[in-house]
Amino acid sequence: MEFLLDPGIWVGLLTLIVLEIVLGIDNLVFIAILADKLPPEQRDKARVIGLSLALVMRLGLLSVISWLVTLTKPIIHLWDLSFSGRDLILLFGGLFLVYKAVTELHEKMEGKPELKSSGSIAYASFWAVVAQIIVLDAVFSLDSVITAVGMVDNIYVMMAAVTIAVIVMLIASKPLTAFVNRHPTVVILCLSFLLLIGVSLIAEGFGFHIPKGYIYSGIAVAILIEAFNQFSSRNKAKEEAKIPLRHRTADSILKLMGSKLNADVQNDPDIAEAQRTFGDEERYMVGGVLSLAERPVASIMTPRSQISWVNLDDDAESIREQVLSVPHSLFPVCRGQLDKVITILRAKELIDVLDDAEELKALLKRNRPIFIYEKMKVIDAINTLRSSKGSLVLVTNEYGNVQGLISPLDVFEAIAGEFPDADEQLELQKIDETTWKATGMLDLYQLELELEMMDLIEDDSDYFSVAGLILDKTQGDVTVGTIIEHQGIHFEVLEMDQTRIKFVKITLPQSA
Repeated sequence: MEFLLDPGIWVGLLTLIVLEIVLGIDNLVFIAILADKLPPEQRDKARVIGLSLALVMRLGLLSVISWLVTLTKPIIHLWDLSFSGRDLILLFGGLFLVYKAVTELHEKMEGKPELKSSGSIAYASFWAVVAQIIVLDAVFSLDSVITAVGMVDNIYVMMAAVTIAVIVMLIASKPLTAFVNRHPTVVILCLSFLLLIGVSLIAEGFGFHIPKGYIYSGIAVAILIEAFNQFSSRNKAKEEAKIPLRHRTADSILKLMGSKLNADVQNDPDIAEAQRTFGDEERYMVGGVLSLAERPVASIMTPRSQISWVNLDDDAESIREQVLSVPHSLFPVCRGQLDKVITILRAKELIDVLDDAEELKALLKRNRPIFIYEKMKVIDAINTLRSSKGSLVLVTNEYGNVQGLISPLDVFEAIAGEFPDADEQLELQKIDETTWKATGMLDLYQLELELEMMDLIEDDSDYFSVAGLILDKTQGDVTVGTIIEHQGIHFEVLEMDQTRIKFVKITLPQSA
C-alpha cells in the first residue's frame, strides 16, 4: 500500500478521472440519443444499463491490454528497430488517440452544427436499444482504455479512475453534458491532452521514454490557465449582468449593425461589413424599437403646454376660428379647463355641428376620452392606442391632471424620427458631424438614437428632455452660456425664454 503515498499516483488518478469523464461524454450523448427512442418510463433504465455495461467493458479491456503491455519480448524486427507486444499496443494505441484527437479537434474548429432528425419517432424495442448501446460501448471504451494505459502504469489506478468516471457520469449525466455544452473550450483542452498522450504513446512504442512528470506538468499548467479563463469569463458575465438589459441588448444589436460611435469595433471587419449593409436610418429605427419597452409615454407625448384644445364655454365663432387656425385634425374638447376633458373630436365633425346644439350634444356623448398614466411604458400603451382607433390618448399624472397626449404618430416618431406638423420645427438639427442644435424639449431617447448611445438617461431619473438633464445637473441654476458635460457629450445653453431653456448646442468630442 506504499504506492498510495506517492503524490504522482494521486496526480495521475485525478488527471485520468477528468480525461475519462470527458472521453465518456460522447458515449453518454449517444446513449441518451438511443434511449430517446424508448418510451419515457424506460429511458432512465436504459441509460443506467448502458453506463453499467460501459464500466464492465472498460474494466475487462483494461485487464487484457494491461497484460499485453507487459509483453516486452521483441516479436517484429524492421531494419534496426524491434517491437514487442507492448510496443505495438502503445504504438497503435497512440496512433488511434492522435487520429481521434485530430478528427475531433477538426470538427470542433470547423464549428459545423450537428444535424438532428425531426418528426415523430416510433418507440423501439428495449433490448434492441440495449444491444446498440453495447456496440457503442465497445467502440467508445477503446480510446478510454488506451488513454488510461498511456497515462499511468498502475492497473489499480486505472481501474479506480475508470470506475469513478463512470459513476460520476451515471450520477451527473445531465448537468455534466450541460457543463460541456456551456464551456466548449474545456472540450478543446481535453482533446489537446489526448493529442499529447497519443504522441507520448507513439514515442514509447518507438522506445523513447517521456517522463510522466513532463506530461502532468503541461496538463496542470493548461488546466490552471483554463481555470483563470473560466473565472475571468464568469466575472465578466457578472459585471455585464449589472448593466440594464435594454442597454446590453441594444448595444449588442447596434454593434452587429455597425454602431458609428463604438471605438472598440472600428477596425473589426465584421462591423465594417455591417456598416456597408445597414444604413444610418436602419440603425436608428432598430434602436428606436429597442427603446420602446424602456421609455415611458411621458417621453414621447405632446406636453400639456403644446396641446391645442377646444373650450366649450367659448362661442361657436371663436371655436371655429381656433380649429381652422392650426393644422391639427383632432382636438380634446373640454369645459373650462384642459383637465375637464369631455371627448376627442375631429375638426370637421366639430365644425359641422357647432351651430346645432342638439347635434353637438349627441356628438359629445359618442366617444369617451381614453386616459393612461404618464409612467406607463410605450410598449404597454400600444394596445391602448390600438383600441383608440386612431384617436388621441390623454396622459395623466397620479392626481388625474392631464400632462399631455399621445397618438400612433408619436410611437412611429419614437421609432423613425420626427415628422413635424406645418406649425412645428425639427427639435434636433444637425450642423456638422460633431455638432447639433436642439430645442430644450428634445427627447433624450431621440438624442440617444441619433448619437447611437444608450447611457444618456440615468437609472431612476425623472427627466426625459435635454432641458430636464441640464436643469438636473445644474440644480436649476441655468443662464445663456451654461455648459455641462454628460457621458462625454457637451451641452451648451444658447437661448432661454425667461426660465425655460429654448435652444441647446450639443457637441461630441473630436476624438469620438
